[in-house]
Amino acid sequence: MKGGRSKADTAKKADNKLGTKRKAPASDRISKKPAKKGKDPNKPKRPPSAFFVFMEEFRKQFKEKNPNNKSVAAVGKAAGDKWKAMSEAEKAPYVSKAAKRKTEYEKTLAAYNKKQSGGSDDHEEEESDKSKSEVNDEDEESEEEEDDD
Repeated sequence: MKGGRSKADTAKKADNKLGTKRKAPASDRISKKPAKKGKDPNKPKRPPSAFFVFMEEFRKQFKEKNPNNKSVAAVGKAAGDKWKAMSEAEKAPYVSKAAKRKTEYEKTLAAYNKKQSGGSDDHEEEESDKSKSEVNDEDEESEEEEDDD
């Protein structure tokens, strides 16, 4: 056959060239991601949202009505449909419970963070208060000296 190469021949050669590249073994590759820190089991868990507060109560009611249903998906779907159908007034008690749990969580998280940092924040605040008062005292003294002139 006279003429140039067919498109099929060039495609095969291109595929062969691409296929010759091999990846380095996993042991030779360098991981670019830094190692993850382990989770602290003592850290307080985030509080549930209003929907999950509602779900706690809804699961009990759903189990009573449907004792032989063991599907988690069915419970979740039924709860989601009911939550969407509820008015803001009906959701209000769950929203307030969730807000209360959130404030409690923020308090416990602040205590946890203070414990983790070793309480060094208190010392820094005291020092900064002292320095502010000293600066203010110096400013007042310099103003008094200017008034005397």
